[in-house]
Amino acid sequence: MKKSFLALVCLALLYNITFLSSCKKNDAPEADPTVGLTKLTTGYVPGAAAKIEVYTKTTTLVTGYNKFYIALYDSVSGKRIDAAKIQLMPMMDMGMMKHSAPFENPVSENAINHLFPCSAVFIMASTAGTWSLQIKVHNNVGDKTGIITIPVTVIEPVKSTMKSFTALHDGGKYFVSLVAPSSPKVGINDLEFIIFKKVSMMSFPADSSLSVSFVPEMPTMGHSSPNNVNPIHIGNGHYKGKVNFTMTGLWRLNVDFLSGAAVADTTQSFDIEF
Repeated sequence: MKKSFLALVCLALLYNITFLSSCKKNDAPEADPTVGLTKLTTGYVPGAAAKIEVYTKTTTLVTGYNKFYIALYDSVSGKRIDAAKIQLMPMMDMGMMKHSAPFENPVSENAINHLFPCSAVFIMASTAGTWSLQIKVHNNVGDKTGIITIPVTVIEPVKSTMKSFTALHDGGKYFVSLVAPSSPKVGINDLEFIIFKKVSMMSFPADSSLSVSFVPEMPTMGHSSPNNVNPIHIGNGHYKGKVNFTMTGLWRLNVDFLSGAAVADTTQSFDIEF
């Protein structure tokens, strides 16, 4: 009888420990996916039954590549919306004319850690006019669609991360933006460019037709570096390679663009200082 009683006590203790442990795990607060990001704006998307929050990786928007992260919530319940189709349309109003800019919509209609990553490449600063970012949201949960337009301010950075040129081989207008390294360090760094070709004032599709080579140099020191890898196209206009910075200071990446054997442009350079 005593053994049966002890067995029941042990089972009860084991159940309580397991139950309490599982409760602690389930009750643990979810990590905030926006930690380290800067909130650009918050608002409601009319027609989509959704509240939107737009975040950026940096505190300012600049000419060139800008990464955005969009969070959606049900406008009534406040619950996260993790299934939606999002479409961007950056727009510059210069008074007498309007034009768009290159952009990348989220690659999936399913959020990544509750966020929808996307990007825009602003091709000029706000001193030339007024930029806005139109965001079209189709809420898959309620099958509802709406649009919100937010004003944004774009500045020209001290060291340009975006170049444009009229190609020698086809006369096309190309826009090239430096994506990485965003936090350069001594040693081997990821190097990434994104390239778009202007088709019209409203259309700037990603371009995969060019080949890219570069030579890094320190203008004040008169030397280059070894073990660099030319960027190759990996998809959707993104070209990835490696750059080796052997010391801190001002580095200049002299970049050439070819189309097959034909020269597209050999006049562009990007300055990186750390």
